[in-house]
Amino acid sequence: MLRLGRTFGPLIRLAAALGLAFLFTFLVLLISGAPPLKTLVILIQGGVGSLNKAAQTVSVWVPLLLVSAALLLTFSAGLWNIGVEGQILMGAIFATGALRLFEGGGGGGVLALGLAAGLLGGALWALLAGVLRTWGGVNEIFSGLGLNFVALGMSLWLIFGPWKRPGIASMSGTEPLHESLWLSRLQGLPLAPVSLVLAVAAFLLVAVLLRYTNWGLSLRAVGQNMEAATLMGMRPKRRMLESMACCGALAGLAGALQVVGVYHRLLPSISSSYGYTGLMVAMLASLRPSLLPPICLFFAILNVGSIQLPMQLNIDSSLSGVIQGAVVLSIFAVHGLEQVIRRKRSLG
Repeated sequence: MLRLGRTFGPLIRLAAALGLAFLFTFLVLLISGAPPLKTLVILIQGGVGSLNKAAQTVSVWVPLLLVSAALLLTFSAGLWNIGVEGQILMGAIFATGALRLFEGGGGGGVLALGLAAGLLGGALWALLAGVLRTWGGVNEIFSGLGLNFVALGMSLWLIFGPWKRPGIASMSGTEPLHESLWLSRLQGLPLAPVSLVLAVAAFLLVAVLLRYTNWGLSLRAVGQNMEAATLMGMRPKRRMLESMACCGALAGLAGALQVVGVYHRLLPSISSSYGYTGLMVAMLASLRPSLLPPICLFFAILNVGSIQLPMQLNIDSSLSGVIQGAVVLSIFAVHGLEQVIRRKRSLG
């Protein structure tokens, strides 16, 4: 029974949380005068109702999977890498900077260089937060939030300053990269197969590292009890820095893929808040990699499907954010209720 509880417990908690979240959403829709069932149908159809919409959903699923898988590394080490949003931005900035050196275009090697630059940018930005945590005693939550603002300010400075379009400085971003530096898309669909392959490969790599390697075991040991890990010679500070660097690298890759696979330029909002959404996904998954793909798909469908709400029901697209927030709060509520029940049973 105990083993079954460990296996299906997270799934039961997730199902209960989704039920509570949809109940809350139904109440919000009823109060606002919108038809709840029709609204949910439009959300789903808007995300997977056609081949083109499904491709858009997968293109959102890619960075979400990358970021949430990356966050499992820092979560395992007991670190709240709130700065992942800034790490996505720095990956996009480094990738754009590298590819701008090839104004005449290039081939696969140049594209690989751009992606490598994105990996480096995200890793360096995460390492900065890691060093502040391990050697400066600055909580990674506060340093991460501060570095997010710095990364955003840097992107705005570049877009409106050194990298501004000739004669134009606007929120539309930098000058588009040469077409040879764009990732190829499926015929007529907004999805780059290379991005999909890289995201799935990164997810599988993280899952294997956490479950089947001594390094992953040491990360979990550091996250659960740092003092015990120190006594066992696991070098917690080093493991923390390694997890931050790896997480930042994957987040930077997500930013680089946004540049070469989606927008083909640097935009102020190029991260699309995938970092903060990834944090919610990682919390919902409860450190279980197998839960990441379906949860990311759920959030991707909400993200893409919400575009249809103002057009068909005159409802603001921010409703998807309400649903996402309700799911997270419901998870905490279900977890808290579970703890209360266990406490009562132990006392009884």
